[in-house]
Amino acid sequence: MRVLIAGVDPEFLASTARDLRRLSMAVDVCADGAAAMERIGLHSYDVVVLDSDLPSTPADEVVRKVVASGEGPRLLLLTRSAEVSDRVDGLALGADDVLSWPFATVELVARIQALGRRSARTLPPVRTWQGVVLDLPRHQASREGRFLQLSPKEFAVLDVLMRSAGVVVSAEELLEKAWDENADPFTNAVRVTMMTLRRKLGKPGLIETIPGVGYRLTHTSGHLTAKFG
Repeated sequence: MRVLIAGVDPEFLASTARDLRRLSMAVDVCADGAAAMERIGLHSYDVVVLDSDLPSTPADEVVRKVVASGEGPRLLLLTRSAEVSDRVDGLALGADDVLSWPFATVELVARIQALGRRSARTLPPVRTWQGVVLDLPRHQASREGRFLQLSPKEFAVLDVLMRSAGVVVSAEELLEKAWDENADPFTNAVRVTMMTLRRKLGKPGLIETIPGVGYRLTHTSGHLTAKFG
C-alpha cells in the first residue's frame, strides 16, 4: 500500500510515517495542500490522509479536486472539531472517512488499512502461493509452516508479487508500490531486496526474473487462494 500524509505537525507526520512503514507501507509526507495535490498527480496512492488545517490549498479543496477528477485515492480527513456536523460535512465533500482529534494511533492505522483494502481489487486477507502464506492482518509470512523473518520492504515486495498472481511486475512498478518518493529510480534497491527475499524464501525458487522486463512468481503448480481461518 502507498500512503500520503499531509499535515502541519512535523512530529505527527514523522511518527505516523514510521508506524506505517513498520507495516511495510510506502509513505510520503508533506506539509501543505498544494504539495499534496502535486504528489497526488505524480503518484498512485491508495490512501491520502489530510489534516483539515492544511495551509496553501485547504484540505476541503484537495478533497473537491480529487473527487472531481473521477478517480484517485481513498481520502481520510483529520479534523480538530468534535462536532458531528463537521464530520458529516467532510463526508459530504467526498472524503471516504473522517476522524476527529484526538485519536489513538492504532485507530488511525486501522482506518488507513481499511481504506487501503477498499481501494484495491478484492483480495483475501491471508493469501497462499505454493506453500507460502502471507497474512496481512498479522503482518506475518511463512513457507511450508516455516516462519519467514522478512524486513518491511521484503514483505511489501512479496505482497506486490502475490497481488499480481504470476503476472510480471517491473522494477519500476515495485519502486512505485513498495518504496516512497525518496527512492532513487536508478538504485539497485529492488535487486538487492529481491536477492534477500529469495534467500529467505528458500528452495525451490519461487520468484522468476524475466530479463529486461521484471519479476513474477513461478507458475509451477502456483495459484493464489483465499484463507479466512
